[in-house]
Amino acid sequence: MMHITSLLGDALINTTDLSGVFGLTATVVLTCNIVLGMMLSTSFKKTNWGFTLPEKIKSIDVYNLHNYTAYTALFFVVAHVVLIPLDPATKFTYWDIIWPINAPHQANIVTIGAVSFLALLIVIITTQKGVKRKLGFSLWKKIHLLSYTTCILFVVHGLLMDPLLKDRPTDWIDAEKLLSEVCGLVLLIAFILRYKYHLKSTSTA
Repeated sequence: MMHITSLLGDALINTTDLSGVFGLTATVVLTCNIVLGMMLSTSFKKTNWGFTLPEKIKSIDVYNLHNYTAYTALFFVVAHVVLIPLDPATKFTYWDIIWPINAPHQANIVTIGAVSFLALLIVIITTQKGVKRKLGFSLWKKIHLLSYTTCILFVVHGLLMDPLLKDRPTDWIDAEKLLSEVCGLVLLIAFILRYKYHLKSTSTA
């Protein structure tokens, strides 16, 4: 019994680290999700470079993969959130996560994470077929654009939040932060390319 209790205690202590891993995983998956969404919105398979892709890649159902990555990201975000209060050392309660204004650590950065989580939920809920049909394509599209903001907020949250919850300044060359920086760079490049495509399509319309 003593051994089991000790193991449970060690597990609780490690939930903070595990929560950080899940949060970082969610950022990576969300980045992939945004890129896939942009590929769909530009009908990439009909572009010059799309025709040059190997047949195996062109046969991938990007639409389903886009949806799958959204649900996968949501899973990791929920796991990231649920694990934090399990470690008493964090001083977080679930209320601090729902209403993070008075969170015990980096309240502003936690608020950014909470807002991005809410935005992700809104995007996923409004993408359900029944809800999407009732909203109409135009309104749904405007709401779906929240996904861009969602991923940016997740990257900012990941960059500025101390993974050990000790309110330390960001170590920009830390491996975890570098991964978030790479995600941010990928998103920036994707946004630029998507905007260029928008300008080109409107000029030829």
